[in-house]
Amino acid sequence: MIPLTILAYLTLVPFTLGQANVQVAAIEAHFKQSQIVPQLLTSFNPSALLAVNFAGVGDITPGQLLTKEQSAPTPMVTVSAANSSVQLSGKYTLTMVDADVVGSDLSKGVNHHWLVNGVEITDGKVSNASATSIVSYAGPGPAVGSGPHRYVIILYAQPDTFKPPADLSQPTGVGLFDLNGYVKNSGLGALMAASYITVEEGTVTTSIPATSSIISSTLVAAAPTSSGQVGDASGTLTTGAASPTKSNSATSVASSSPLALLFTSLVVVMVGA
Repeated sequence: MIPLTILAYLTLVPFTLGQANVQVAAIEAHFKQSQIVPQLLTSFNPSALLAVNFAGVGDITPGQLLTKEQSAPTPMVTVSAANSSVQLSGKYTLTMVDADVVGSDLSKGVNHHWLVNGVEITDGKVSNASATSIVSYAGPGPAVGSGPHRYVIILYAQPDTFKPPADLSQPTGVGLFDLNGYVKNSGLGALMAASYITVEEGTVTTSIPATSSIISSTLVAAAPTSSGQVGDASGTLTTGAASPTKSNSATSVASSSPLALLFTSLVVVMVGA
């Protein structure tokens, strides 16, 4: 007979992964809501979650508004897999780019504020101990009155065949580049995870397109695909206002699963034992 403690542990595994998949659905929604997709990225299907921590601020929420001073120090970045099929091993490229304000024309490229090749993930933390820093972290510096700039931090898989372009193979400073062209031409792999902050200096003097808010209660758990990436279990993702009668909140998704209910029952049994 399987001990109750082991059964309880087994029920926690899918519960935790379900929570992670809801978080993936949330960051996907944020990227669409902020128009990072499709203005900067043509698509966004992360297979891991990126946590960005600034000293004095802590872990940021996607799109969190920070001052230049708050976002000036190099952040600590950690990564967690979205499901059990994702293996966080090998090397990666980490970058942060200025996607400007919502509605901007990015056809001429974006400024890279951080670009490190060959980072590794150790105990969930992104380590650049043996990496090649092409652009050392340079904090956001949006022009005064230009509006809230979106600074996007992205982690790409870096295969052994990766070959950086000549102009970005040696250390350099903040500059303009074509992010998607860089990814394609250098042979970078899949986009593993990403997040972003918003930084604004002064009072905006231009008209910025409005964006809708993310209603977390409308998010459903994402289902892992054969490639290890996750997608909405229903194939769609609602980002509009949620109806009070809907029961597909993050809490409902996790707690209403049969395994979660089994776990609850096991806890009751163990307490009464």
